[in-house]
Amino acid sequence: MPDETLGMYATSGKHLYTFACHENEQELCMLELTTLLEPSSEIRMDMGAYVWSERCIPPGRSPFIHGRLDVIGEGETVMDLLPLAKNIHLLPDETFKVVCLKEGDQAPDYAQSRQLEKEVGMCIKGKAQMKQPKVTFGLIRTGEKWILGQWTEADRSWQIHRQKPQNYSTGFGITLARALVNIAVPRVENHRLLDPCCGMGTVVIEALSMGIDAKGNDLNPLAVRGARINLPHYGYDSDRITLGDMNELQDLYDAAILDMPYNLCSVLPDAEQRAMLESLRRLAKRAVIVSTEWVEEHLLEAGWTVKEYRTVHKGTFIRHIWLCM
Repeated sequence: MPDETLGMYATSGKHLYTFACHENEQELCMLELTTLLEPSSEIRMDMGAYVWSERCIPPGRSPFIHGRLDVIGEGETVMDLLPLAKNIHLLPDETFKVVCLKEGDQAPDYAQSRQLEKEVGMCIKGKAQMKQPKVTFGLIRTGEKWILGQWTEADRSWQIHRQKPQNYSTGFGITLARALVNIAVPRVENHRLLDPCCGMGTVVIEALSMGIDAKGNDLNPLAVRGARINLPHYGYDSDRITLGDMNELQDLYDAAILDMPYNLCSVLPDAEQRAMLESLRRLAKRAVIVSTEWVEEHLLEAGWTVKEYRTVHKGTFIRHIWLCM
């Protein structure tokens, strides 16, 4: 819904999100969007990728979402939207612009887009301003319908997390970490997240940046030292990271993300894998488990129920991802 301080116009409670992902991340993207948005229709994955949802979330939560259109109304043509635009009354100090989104079905070319923006903009009662307007309205074609709504661009300020003071090459990238957090904790309010093998704290930092109460732990003192440098660098408390064996952790969390430890030269013994997954079952109600090995048998033995399974590829390197309850 529009901010209460904005001028007079109403949205329908329907939201359209546009998104994009690399082909290697399609499975991850689909799982994240499905879990996060609970789509009201099929997700469009082609060139003009978009998804409908009744959930209203900050579009910057997802590494794949470009923005959110809060629907004001729809019509068979843009001309049908002009009466809706005439009913938009902005406050005297509010500025606006209209953008024709590049996504959607049969998107118009540059000249057509500018013309449509002008036609709709001329109807809105307010002061037009192309640079940094207070309100942006969006136009998009989906199927046989044209949609008019208030457009919110995704906040990408979280990308500064790529430049952590401490890092290592085999850890999660922030796109993967952020998507996994959204899969583990689709609803932020009053949810606590644990990363029991947190490494340099990438998952914890992404979760905290979304307002999730997150804590991390690791058995490796060097990793803990790095994480305790990384968190304060972004304004977070280093005490959220603890040193120790996850099998000795206590407390109960709403969700956990476990990146199973791996070594390019050796394999974690089955007994240790099972012990970790059993401890995780005790610590969290819901979990996203990531492994370079196939551990589904151990998951089931530990009492987990697998809800979803996906893979993420990076060259010949494959990560298996299980969403478990």
